[in-house]
Amino acid sequence: MEPIIGITCGHSWQDPERFYVNASYIRAIEQAGGTPILIPHLTTKRLESIVNMIDGLLVPGGIDIDPLLFNDQPHPKCGEIDPIWDELDITVIRKAMEREIPILAICRGMQVLNVAMGGDLIQDIPSQVNGHIKHTQQSPKWHATHRVTVKPKSLLSKALNAGTVELHVNSFHHQAVKKVAPGFIVSAEAADGVIEAIEYVGGTKVLGVQWHPELMLNHYPHFRNLFSMLVSK
Repeated sequence: MEPIIGITCGHSWQDPERFYVNASYIRAIEQAGGTPILIPHLTTKRLESIVNMIDGLLVPGGIDIDPLLFNDQPHPKCGEIDPIWDELDITVIRKAMEREIPILAICRGMQVLNVAMGGDLIQDIPSQVNGHIKHTQQSPKWHATHRVTVKPKSLLSKALNAGTVELHVNSFHHQAVKKVAPGFIVSAEAADGVIEAIEYVGGTKVLGVQWHPELMLNHYPHFRNLFSMLVSK
């Protein structure tokens, strides 16, 4: 049986209220050999039951995270937040960590992974990072626009074939990981010091990346390895 990979849903309050997942995440899991299932906001007991049946978890990108969750006040540039979405991601991430199943967290997903496990965030790169590079590109979504340096022998380096020390990635974010959560390390950085990937050091394959590999697969096929890592048992 193919591994079952849960994907947490985004949430919108607009009439009608809806839960959703972009198709690119679903296709990436399917192409890697997994069976994706979507996880909406439910009671904690029901979410725990779902986490107990999945083999891995994908946490997608999305909107900003409520700064109160990491004991900060909202920066003037903080964007849209959604407490339902935050609660869903944090609950499922913590349950998945308890179960020690693989996690791949993308963009907002990496940020909420860090917050869920005790870290915090830079709320607005342009106003809070000196000498920053452009992290919100104005080019095709699949196009790699800046470099990141990868830590040798990291889970990220191994997933993309050991020895990789530099990647070119796409970029669609104005927030970033600041203090890394306990039990995690930085595995990639941009030239301006912005953290581009984090990973868990406890043995379970838990990886967060700030870019969007699901949008790059047709042009940069090596990023398929990140989804294969999630799906592999």
